[in-house]
Amino acid sequence: MPGTAPRAHRGVHVHRTRWLDPPDVTSYGGIPITSPARTLADLASSLNDRALRRAVRQALSMRRVELRDLTEVLARLGPRRGVRKLSAIVAAGPALTRSELEDTVLELIVAGGLVPPDVNVPLVIGGRRVIPDFRWPAERLVVEADGAAWHDDKLAREDDAERQALLEARGERVVRVTWDQAVSRPRQTLARLVAAGAPKPHRVSDPSA
Repeated sequence: MPGTAPRAHRGVHVHRTRWLDPPDVTSYGGIPITSPARTLADLASSLNDRALRRAVRQALSMRRVELRDLTEVLARLGPRRGVRKLSAIVAAGPALTRSELEDTVLELIVAGGLVPPDVNVPLVIGGRRVIPDFRWPAERLVVEADGAAWHDDKLAREDDAERQALLEARGERVVRVTWDQAVSRPRQTLARLVAAGAPKPHRVSDPSA
């Protein structure tokens, strides 16, 4: 809401701003709303780094926003609370994770010093489009994040099994990681990924040493 009047609405948390530029305003079902890019810029003032990164990645994955939209709104808004935090996320580039578990597994991979994998890059196998959660192409290694929201019903498990069979028939190795393994046993999970062939960056030797 533009304006500074401290009006309260029971059950509604109102975010106020001094102004809204025309590019910041759109509508949904006839209701005026802020654009996805402006909404993320406003959220940057109140969310922590992890929650903001998740929101940005989900918006990118759902095609609600593009990096250029975020870059434009950041340049237009100028210095304000949260801008530096959002700018750092944009500068890191897109990682189109589709769930909180995928985000957690990717953070584990990066924090563990492994080479960042491809994220949700489609493959066509036997005429079928298959999207591995994470994949190192050179190693032909796939990591699938098994989240309860997506994998706990019979059809989802059957689809997982079929996708894994297609990937393995193509010569890919598939490692499945659950929420408990990623959060409660990160060291063991990293060790399992390394043992499966997840690559670490090559060290360049110092010729003067």
